[in-house]
Amino acid sequence: MRWGFEEEKLDQQKIDYLKDLSKIARGDILKMTTVANSGHPGGSMSSIDIYLTLWSCARVWPDDPYNPDRDRIVVSHGHTSPGVYATLGRLGFFDVDSAIAHFRRAGSMFEGHIERDIPGVEWSTGNLGQGLSAGCGFALAARLLEKKFHTFVVMSDGEQSKGQVEEARRFAKKYKLSNLTVIIDYNLLQLSGPLDEIMPQNIKEDYLSEDWEVLEIDGHDHQAIYQALRKAVKNDNSPVVILARTIMGKGVSFMEDRYQYHGKPLKVEECKRALEELGLEDDLDKYFNLRNSTPPPRSAIQRPEDKVDLITGNPVNYGKEEKVANRNAFGKALQDIGSLNKGEKGKTPIAVFDCDLLGSVKTDGFAKACPEWFFEGGIQEHNTATVAGALSTQGVVVFFSDFGVFGVDETYNQHRLNDINHTNLKLVCTHNGIDVGQDGKTHQCIDYAGVINNLYGYRIIVPADANQTDRVIRYISVNPGNFFVGVGRSSLPIILSEKGDPIFGEGYEFTYGKADLIREGDQATIISAGSFLYRAIQAWEILKERGYSVRVLNISCWSDLDSEAIRRAAETGIVVTYEDHNVRTGLGTIVGSFLMENSLFPRFRKLGIKRYAGSGLPDELLKMEGLDVDSLVNTVIELIEKG
Repeated sequence: MRWGFEEEKLDQQKIDYLKDLSKIARGDILKMTTVANSGHPGGSMSSIDIYLTLWSCARVWPDDPYNPDRDRIVVSHGHTSPGVYATLGRLGFFDVDSAIAHFRRAGSMFEGHIERDIPGVEWSTGNLGQGLSAGCGFALAARLLEKKFHTFVVMSDGEQSKGQVEEARRFAKKYKLSNLTVIIDYNLLQLSGPLDEIMPQNIKEDYLSEDWEVLEIDGHDHQAIYQALRKAVKNDNSPVVILARTIMGKGVSFMEDRYQYHGKPLKVEECKRALEELGLEDDLDKYFNLRNSTPPPRSAIQRPEDKVDLITGNPVNYGKEEKVANRNAFGKALQDIGSLNKGEKGKTPIAVFDCDLLGSVKTDGFAKACPEWFFEGGIQEHNTATVAGALSTQGVVVFFSDFGVFGVDETYNQHRLNDINHTNLKLVCTHNGIDVGQDGKTHQCIDYAGVINNLYGYRIIVPADANQTDRVIRYISVNPGNFFVGVGRSSLPIILSEKGDPIFGEGYEFTYGKADLIREGDQATIISAGSFLYRAIQAWEILKERGYSVRVLNISCWSDLDSEAIRRAAETGIVVTYEDHNVRTGLGTIVGSFLMENSLFPRFRKLGIKRYAGSGLPDELLKMEGLDVDSLVNTVIELIEKG
């Protein structure tokens, strides 16, 4: 059932239907949380009239929940999942009894905060303050895909104090996202007490200051909700926010306007009393019994995978005499891909996001070549990470480029939620390691490996030179999933074979998960990557002159190691990892874990950053930290001579 927003008003039959359904859904919320003895009933009951009106009128279809032309509905305050599940269940997206009986039970799809795997749910939420950013991503998708769907974001009032919400408001206005509507459940209560006591804020004034249209309504009046939504959908000038005044715990007298019921389920006797007050059947025993059964399987209706159709072009072959920064090779490859696909009918759109660093991260070439696909997020990394992630779930190839300290360290929570939402983000971060040099410790991202490897769906690639970088960028542009590509700041020599030919040049094809044997040797193996690989080769040359036979192995893929290559490295008896990352969490730790887990016991040494470095030229800092080429040479000789 979908009513749409064509009629000026809902007729009385529809109003009566929503009133009756709201009462039933309130009972579902109370039963759900009481049977689970967990959850957030109060806010769910204040939002339920909004949910039922919105899902009844929006372009969504229970029998076709992933129709590409559907409206996108994001619930930012994901703790109101009982209200969302009651709404979707009553409107036919799934069996509501299953949600009531198995809410928050291990193995059930009806988790404590809403999950994207459930039909009707677009974005897994729970981390307050990110929903509006995700909504911006969906609204942008409609523009890039040339579709007419509208995006609705339902939010709590408490989360409006989050800085990311302000970032998203500005972004939505800058890019004229008039296909975006926010509805705020304005009950003036939070988990710990009244809004004005926890953190005072001027919500209406905040939106007005960003030039949004603001509508104010009674959030329990279905007609008022409908008319506000209708007005917002028909607004072509700006994004709209609807302040819906509601009452926490609406419908049950002893719950109303009491913050204590924000996150506290009713006890069985309280629930029975509430059901009686609502005039609903007390069938709690039915759901307690159902809870003892096996949770139902996830929906047979699966979200379709997006197909990427891009021209990746021919790789650039950088010559053996060149010195090129990997970030420059990234920018050139990105611009090439954009230019090849721009204006090509049927090709997948590309979106590139920047945070006021386009000249440094080298997205400026793409911005000039494809301005309609380039989005300047300003110094708003949190919002940009989420917008980019959400957009990447909609059949758009999305790159987000930033300095490592901003694109990884500052936005970890956003990428974690992206990962939970199965995004397809291409995160390319520059200025990693102490290669940043004179900017100092605040800008030297040395911990990205440990941070990103916490995320199960992200894959780390650290290319060694411009040739490998070029091929990596073309690879990730057409392969699904979240990728992190880490590069430094400085210009690097092209990696050459012993014969003097570019190893990653003409004829080389990047294969994810495959290590590269750079130099042969049988007394020890140096494992390195990125900006340190050429230094490892310099150490190999010195060791060779001194009569030592050492292997050099490049591992560019840090999340999925080349097991055979590492096994062969272990056979040399000595393994030394060499990198400008945190020695506790970098490549050395990743390799060391593999060795131990596979009962491989070469003499093993990790060379990496042991403290925050200062300001200075990269080579000066490396010498101070014991990571210069001579230090590597001495370490290898020491291990060999000890036998």
